[in-house]
Amino acid sequence: MPRPPAKTAPASDTAPVSEFDTAPVSAPDTAPVSTFDAAPLPLYLISPSSAVPADAPLARSLENLRAAGFDPVLDPGALRTHQRFAGTDAQRAAAFGRAAAQPAPAVMITRGGYGLNRLLPMLDFPALARAGKQWIGYSDFTAFQLAMLAQADAVTWSGPALLDDFATEPGVPPDDITVDTLHDALAGRLEMLGFRAAGGPAGLEVRGTLWGGNLTVLCSLLGTPWFPQVRGGILFLEDVGEHPYRIERMLGQLLQAGVLDAQAAVLIGYVNRYRLVDRDAGFDMPVVIRRLRGLTRTPILTGLPVGHDSPKLTLPHGARVGLATEGRTAYLVLHEH
Repeated sequence: MPRPPAKTAPASDTAPVSEFDTAPVSAPDTAPVSTFDAAPLPLYLISPSSAVPADAPLARSLENLRAAGFDPVLDPGALRTHQRFAGTDAQRAAAFGRAAAQPAPAVMITRGGYGLNRLLPMLDFPALARAGKQWIGYSDFTAFQLAMLAQADAVTWSGPALLDDFATEPGVPPDDITVDTLHDALAGRLEMLGFRAAGGPAGLEVRGTLWGGNLTVLCSLLGTPWFPQVRGGILFLEDVGEHPYRIERMLGQLLQAGVLDAQAAVLIGYVNRYRLVDRDAGFDMPVVIRRLRGLTRTPILTGLPVGHDSPKLTLPHGARVGLATEGRTAYLVLHEH
């Protein structure tokens, strides 16, 4: 498994960090400037979960997306509101049919939130897989990605969302690593990703199905028809706003259900935006990860840049990949020659 040299940064169990050898994208204070000379990549946008807030910086996000080399089209139902959702269950499910039928090859979510698991019984996953679209998202979109893998053995893309990753402040371009890996993924150029990792044995080299996503959503599907039965896989996990004891409880559920021991490796992404209290008395994510490593034979690495932070890598969910470590650097090999 080839491993090229990579520029890396320190990593820890508490805050996954990654430094890539990518030059920053500059932009003036007035408007974003496109750094891509090729024709814009068509991108269809749907809202399958929570409603887009009325005060969301939608116009600026779309402008940044265009400047980053994409040609976005909003689904007609993308801005609907019903209770906390972006439309009724039937309306949001219908958006998948429109996305599958329209000509743009890639479909991205506007945001995550909650609500996609309500749609799973309504969706025809083999038909959506036959549409040949590149489905992109994360967070609540994990439910769709897991179901596509379980029901249709289909590859989707764990990657950015419009309002999470392109709603930057005026004059500030979106993260260049996030944009570049998304471009490379959609153009078929993404072959290898390196990141600074902590934990796991030296010289690790495994291959398996890359799968996972948001830990809370993934655990909610355990025991359902939409949970993939992956053995020897490379499971990646992230979460946001969940106290470490809740993270430990969910990881314990996966351990006791046999999911963790069945994997070749587990990669931990961003676990952030939670608040500790005095009675935690030192109980934090490093404690959770150290304890878990003592309970499973599966190697557990932290530092994967996925989840609710930046940079955010675009990963082929459901694809067979290689994982190798060399010192503190880990490599995901997506295509081998």
